[in-house]
Amino acid sequence: MPINRVRDYVAAHDPSIVPIEFAEETKTVEDAARVLGVEPGQIAKSILFRAGEQYGLFVAAGDVKVSAKVVKALLGGKPRMAKPQEVEEVTGFRVGGVCPFALAQEVPIFLDESMKRFSTVYTAAGTANSVLPVSFAQLQEITGGTVVEMQQDQQVRVDT
Repeated sequence: MPINRVRDYVAAHDPSIVPIEFAEETKTVEDAARVLGVEPGQIAKSILFRAGEQYGLFVAAGDVKVSAKVVKALLGGKPRMAKPQEVEEVTGFRVGGVCPFALAQEVPIFLDESMKRFSTVYTAAGTANSVLPVSFAQLQEITGGTVVEMQQDQQVRVDT
C-alpha cells in the first residue's frame, strides 16, 4: 500500500511526522484545502514533468503555477507533464496521491520557494485521501530537493 511506504519512509527521517487519512478524497488542491480548512497555497502539489528522457518532480504551492520556462531551464529541454501511466511508473504513486519522496525511481526534486511563507504545508501521502503535514524545512530535508522560484514572470533562480 503506497501510504505504508510513505509512513515507513518518513518514520525513518522524523517519527513525529504522521500521515493523515480522510474518508473523502483530497486529490486536488481545492479538495485538500477544503477538507483541511486551509488556504490552497498550503497544499503542496507534486507534478512530474518530462523533457526528452529527463524527468523532474516539481513540488509547488497550490496557488502557484509552475512556469514552463523554469521547467525547461531545469530539465534542459521542452517540457511536458508526464502522463498518468508515467507518473505511476516513475513515482510509484497515482496522480492525486503523489508524495514527493519514497519514489519508485530517483528523479531530481524541485521545491517551490513560495511554500516557505507557511509554517505547515500538506503533501499527498501516497493516496488520493491522505496528506502529510510538514514544514518547508522538513520537506527540503526529507526530499533533498532543490529550492527554486517556480512562478511565471520570474527569472529562474536556484538556491543551493
